[in-house]
Amino acid sequence: MLKQMAWTAGVVMALMASPAKPAIVIGATRVVFPAAQRDVAVRLQNKGEEPALVQVWIDDGDEASSPQTARGPFVITPPVFRIDPGHGHAVRIVHVGDTTPVDKEKLYWLNVLEIPPKVDKTESSNVLQFAFRHRLKLFHRPEGLPSTVDQAPAKLVWSLVRGDGPASLRVANPSPYVVSFNAIGLGPSDAPGAPTVPLGGGMVMPGGSLIIPVPSPTGSELTHVSYAVINDYGAVVPGTAKLAP
Repeated sequence: MLKQMAWTAGVVMALMASPAKPAIVIGATRVVFPAAQRDVAVRLQNKGEEPALVQVWIDDGDEASSPQTARGPFVITPPVFRIDPGHGHAVRIVHVGDTTPVDKEKLYWLNVLEIPPKVDKTESSNVLQFAFRHRLKLFHRPEGLPSTVDQAPAKLVWSLVRGDGPASLRVANPSPYVVSFNAIGLGPSDAPGAPTVPLGGGMVMPGGSLIIPVPSPTGSELTHVSYAVINDYGAVVPGTAKLAP
């Protein structure tokens, strides 16, 4: 009995020490779809040692979506394919609808489901397999917007909202672009090295606003915001702003 318990514990520890990892690597952290183009391509590569079956679909924000329930004005070819070890494959995303706005960006999500090969029945049945789902932002970007995407962070309006309860930080986005944050912080100044209250990340839609709870208590000395946005290439770009009165 003790030997069996020790063997079981050893198996569990081995599984914990060797976590499963996805084999499919996507050639981008986000996808920008210019409205002037009919299609864009996304390249995938299998870095693993086994073949992988891949299924791809796009949804409009439903994290629980499947290829059968996903909604979005796009067609992906091919939607299902196999990638051998060490090989790559490109998928083509085609815009087929006219329901996207023409005056601002629209956010969709690209889903990449990585399905491992079936285990050989002649092998041990004590094998755990995992299907990995990658989820990337896809921005459909109209032509002729009044500013550039790089100018969007500077147009954000930051304010501290105080009421009967804890304070909140409000960020309003008057630009036509989606702004994604890697980090947001509140501090007494915009000087390098100034202490900040970390507030995490987030995302604010075009013409929309984002409300972020601020840990209590907060003092009136919090006058500046430090932030880091994620650009089209997945790079983190820092910035600072003064709170609006």
